[in-house]
Order: sequence, then structure tokens, then C-alpha cells
Amino acid sequence: MSTPRDRNLAIDALRGAVMVLMALDHARDFYADGFRTEPTNLATTTAALFATRWITHFCAPVFVFLAGTAAFLYRDKNGPAAGSRFLLTRGLWLVFLELTAMRLGWTPDPFYRFTLLQVIWAIGWSMVALSALSRLPLGAVAGVGAAIVAGHNLLDSVTPADLGRLGWLWKIAHEGGALEPLRDHRLYAAYPVLPWIGVIALGYAFGAWMRLPLELRRPRTLRLGLALTAAFVLLRALNRYGDPVPWSSQPRGALFTAMSFLNCDKYPPSLLYALMTLGPALCALAGLDGAKPGRAMRALTVYGSVPLLYYFAHLVLMRWTGLAISFARFGSEVISSRGRTGLGLGAAYLGWIIVVVGLYPLCRWFAGVKARRRDWWLSYL
Repeated sequence: MSTPRDRNLAIDALRGAVMVLMALDHARDFYADGFRTEPTNLATTTAALFATRWITHFCAPVFVFLAGTAAFLYRDKNGPAAGSRFLLTRGLWLVFLELTAMRLGWTPDPFYRFTLLQVIWAIGWSMVALSALSRLPLGAVAGVGAAIVAGHNLLDSVTPADLGRLGWLWKIAHEGGALEPLRDHRLYAAYPVLPWIGVIALGYAFGAWMRLPLELRRPRTLRLGLALTAAFVLLRALNRYGDPVPWSSQPRGALFTAMSFLNCDKYPPSLLYALMTLGPALCALAGLDGAKPGRAMRALTVYGSVPLLYYFAHLVLMRWTGLAISFARFGSEVISSRGRTGLGLGAAYLGWIIVVVGLYPLCRWFAGVKARRRDWWLSYL
């Protein structure tokens, strides 16, 4: 038999793993001119650049899915009303943070001339939606989540222009893109929220399995992960549905054809993107669940137990050190919302390691604070 602590260790370790990978993606952005290159453009990319981007695809869907799982476990411990209320207030808090503190990492402009609506925005609104969905029977939540994840690609042909004055809502919900609510104040919806609501709802429904004894939940989780992975391979091979860009044979050879097969759409996350990432992630969760925690797993658990602090700290640190490098190498003319460093992929990996390792003492300290104290506000950080 396992304990709730064993269960939470596995969740925190997997969350920590994808957060470490997330920092690699941001290191590529800020240290290797990631905003000026397109790593998934098969005509111009390299295998190393594509792999660096592709491996980080696991971050957002796994994080959102586990947010749903954690929400179910919170509800299970504190009751339906408290769970729904917490989802609502935490979701709105995350939206507020995306529009304020997180801008220090993405667009450090005090005049709000440009604001990116990124993953924290999507998670926040997904939690708000889940606060309402969680009042439904668990099977209904699972059904809604599955319908959104599996069916939203049917809406790919709908455009904001089709909805007239409400077109801006479609950009926020499904298509993404630029908005200008006020003159000279632009928003860019990088993470359309509708598909992420589906992912968090599925994670919430999966939380019921995490209440089961280890000897039941572990093989079930593994079988589910293998089934989702197999579904990805089958549907992607058929090339009929599930992603707006079909894979194709590439003139650059078999390796690039394989890269085309794996090159699924993240904005918004397609059905195949979700299957490709959540399937292996569930297999990894099955492997972590009940495992004796070694040094690496304990370290990942530290990062995974303080996700908001880690996200904010690594983002701001990478952003501002990237700007400092830009200024040192090229002068003030490159200090813009997206600057450049002129460094290569190797520098991104080095910066990634330095930042992640450097943040460990801070994360470990704050994880200890959260473990020792039960102040209500700590659950919002």
C-alpha cells in the first residue's frame, strides 16, 4: 500500500521534470535568439534545434493536466465547495499575475504597449472553468474534457472574421493572435484557452485514479499512457484528423521525415499534440509512482512543489540576463521586447543548467516553508 505522500511525490516529481525542461525552452528563447528562429521549420532547422524544442513540448500539457489532478485531490481532501472556490480564486490570481508580475519576464514594458498572454493566463482561465465543471459528476467532467481535446480541431476552419464583433473572443478561445483593446496597447493570445480547459478537465477526472491503491492505479496509469501513445501513432500515421498540418516525406531525408511526423501543433494544442505528450507522461508517472525516491527524484520534487515561485524566478532571471548579454554584445539598439544575444544553442544549454541549479537552494527553502506552515496564502504561491 502507498500513502498520499507517495502519490504526491510522484506528481511533484513529474511536475518538476517538465518544469526543468520548460527552462530549457526559455533558455533557447533568451540565450540562443529563440525568438528570431523557428525550430520547427523543417526547411531551415537542424536536428539538434528541433529536438531541443520538441522535448519541451511536454511541459505545458503535463503541467496543466497535473494541475487538474491536484485540484481533484484538493477537493477530495477539503470538500466540493472548498475545491470549487479555491479553483476560482487561484485561477483569477494567476490571470492577475500574468498581466502584472509575469510581464517582467516576457515584455518588461511599464506602459503595457504589448502584453503576451502565455501559459499562466491559460492555466488561470482553465481553473476558473474547472471551478464550474467540478460541480458536475466526475463522468461529466471527463466527458467534457475528452470532447474538447478530441473535438476542437473540428473548429479549425472557424475564423475570427466569421464571428464579427465577437471575433476577439475566438482569438482568446481557440485561434490565438493579436488584439488591440486600446489604441497603442496590444495583446497577443499565445495560448488559446479552450483546448487547455479540456486538458485540465481530463487531469481532474484522472485524479480519481490517484486515490486508488498503488497496485491498482500504477498498472492502470501505465496502460492508459501506452494507449494514448499508440493512439497518437495510429492517428498520425493515418494523416486524416487531429492536427492542422499533416506530416509528409521530407527531401532532407528520413530523419526530417520523422521530425515531420512528430511536428504537431501547440498553438492551440491539437489532439495529436495532446496524445503525443500526455501518453508518455502518464507512462513516466506510472514509473515514478511508488518508486523509492533517489537524489534526482527528490530534487525534481523540490522544483515541482513550488511551481509558481520557480516559474517566476527562472523566467525573470533568464530574461534579464539575456538582455544584459544583448547590451554587452550589441549595445542599446537591441534592447527591445525581444533583443538578441548572438549566442548559439550550446550557450542556451549552459545557461539552462546554471539557472536551474542556481535556483535549487531558493526552491528548497520555500518548499520547506510550505511543508512546515499551513498559512492559507501559501497555497496561492
